[in-house]
Amino acid sequence: MIASDQQIEKWKQEKTIGIIGLGDMGLLYASRFSKAGWKVVCCDRPELYEELHEKFLSESFTIVENGTLVSRCSDYIIYSVEAENIGKIVKMYGGSSKVGSIVGGQTSCKNSEIMAFEKYLPADCDIVSVHSLHGPKVDTEGQPLVLINHRTKSEESFDFVESLVSCLKSKHVYLSYEEHDKITADTQAVTHAAFLSMGVAWYNVRIYPWTVGVNKWHGSLENVKVNISLRIYSNKWHVYAGLAITNPAAHKQINQYAKSAMELFTLFVEGKKEELTKRLFTARESVFGNHNGLLLLHDLALDGYSLSKHKMGADDEVIPNSHLSLLAIVDSWHQLGIDPYDHMICSTPLFRIFLGVSEYLFLTEGLLEQTIDAAINVKEFRADDMEFVIAARSWSSIVTYGDFELYRRKFEEVQQFFTPMFQEANIIGNEMIKTILEHSKGKNL
Repeated sequence: MIASDQQIEKWKQEKTIGIIGLGDMGLLYASRFSKAGWKVVCCDRPELYEELHEKFLSESFTIVENGTLVSRCSDYIIYSVEAENIGKIVKMYGGSSKVGSIVGGQTSCKNSEIMAFEKYLPADCDIVSVHSLHGPKVDTEGQPLVLINHRTKSEESFDFVESLVSCLKSKHVYLSYEEHDKITADTQAVTHAAFLSMGVAWYNVRIYPWTVGVNKWHGSLENVKVNISLRIYSNKWHVYAGLAITNPAAHKQINQYAKSAMELFTLFVEGKKEELTKRLFTARESVFGNHNGLLLLHDLALDGYSLSKHKMGADDEVIPNSHLSLLAIVDSWHQLGIDPYDHMICSTPLFRIFLGVSEYLFLTEGLLEQTIDAAINVKEFRADDMEFVIAARSWSSIVTYGDFELYRRKFEEVQQFFTPMFQEANIIGNEMIKTILEHSKGKNL
């Protein structure tokens, strides 16, 4: 329960907030908390102290040398570090936690985070974790913020943390760490795998898809694919690797996605239109059978959000795409028995957009039938679909084997290819996402 204004002002005078890790999200928290009037002390790696101290001299939060100094003085300590490293860093600094303090984390996988806290924190520390379900470039207002009350001696500890994060103006969602990891796997793991695979496929054939003219990858659905894929690759690799590799629930989803993509593509190649149609119609009924009302992206024109400089001429004709990436997501939801609408209250903007375009493809009259026909009879996307399947299976293998280094190398290799396009892509992509989310208010998107 959020405390009274009087109580919050009292806490602001008495309490110190500590943040260990000044990556994009740690910096977002430090900035927002300090601007709201909280005393905030932060650190990153010790070797970065001088650089960060100089860089943030004008900010209202304080930079110190290491996590020990943060832990000793802070009443609420947030570990905003890579999921891969959470155990190592909590082991390093957890023992220095202020007596009676509250400790939490901002990692995307709570299983490894909570295990580290239970193992390395003193028994007198409470544990209240958080997770903002969006990236650092998204406005926090109205976005889901998960609060996990794992171990507290009094209600005041949780009320204090909830009152602190209320300045983000996010929607608070209350979960256990197990529920959190299951939901993030359902809503994020496959979404990321799809867009990561698109990027790898384009990289492998050395194509910027928006430069090939208006015949391929043209139109609203294609603009969403391109903009979101580039948005992901413009971020840091560990955000996606941590969620995928450290969360056991994510492995199953990512493996099924690669399997669905492979099996659907096999039906394309074998020309089994009847079998493909039956499988996709079954998936549509399973996932969207209870759908009623307008589509999430109803009447939303996204044609203008393209990086392409080509203009459609009177004689130009767009080649219909098989949309394998979208067919595979709905098929994998069906195979896993996932209802994507179940977790809308704590889903990311990217997931909600991905659900919106998948829904559009499957529920717009005649579009699924047109897509199935293209998958069987139109060969222009066949090689691209093959590259997509290979990419999806590659990501699945990397996640299954838990190879962070290979994940990083693959991600950064593709990232480097797209880097020249990020500045323009992020401007256009941000406008597109803003338009979609504004359009979708009141529709649970």
